[in-house]
Amino acid sequence: MSTWIVFQRAVNVGGRKYPMAELRQMLTEAGYGDVATHIQTGNIRLTSPLRSQARLEKDLEALFEADRGFDVGTVAMAPAELGAVAAEADEVVAELGAPEFGHYVELLRSPPSAEATAVIEEPRHPGQRAVVRGRAVHLLFDLPFHQAKPPSAAVKRALGVSTNRNVTVVRALVQKWC
Repeated sequence: MSTWIVFQRAVNVGGRKYPMAELRQMLTEAGYGDVATHIQTGNIRLTSPLRSQARLEKDLEALFEADRGFDVGTVAMAPAELGAVAAEADEVVAELGAPEFGHYVELLRSPPSAEATAVIEEPRHPGQRAVVRGRAVHLLFDLPFHQAKPPSAAVKRALGVSTNRNVTVVRALVQKWC
């Protein structure tokens, strides 16, 4: 059995309700083991006989849509991968300095190409920086998050399937599950 850390995109916001107790029950009934969640934003740990990240994401997305009736983009990582993301967060801060208002991590389904990386990292707005490291984009804000400019359509295309977490949540998940 492989252990996976799974991240759902955009649940429990804007009417897209997915109570974590119901999610845990559904995944357990679907045959996943050791199902656990962390806070209400779609952070899941589970075990599965599936060893393919792509297959797991596809299977989970089909389950989520069948259960809820809406598409739930999903990113799965092995515990070691998530641990590497947290370590990279520390490296980015050591290189560039701590952001004044926040450090978020956009978790990606797959690493972006060199061209997509250039689009993602291109400076667009003062007080906002993006640094790609493997399957994560570290977003550093020197202004309050609610004042940040949303990513352009080009950046969204370059990111592909992804979901955002505060670096504090990433570190908590690493400590709890990795």
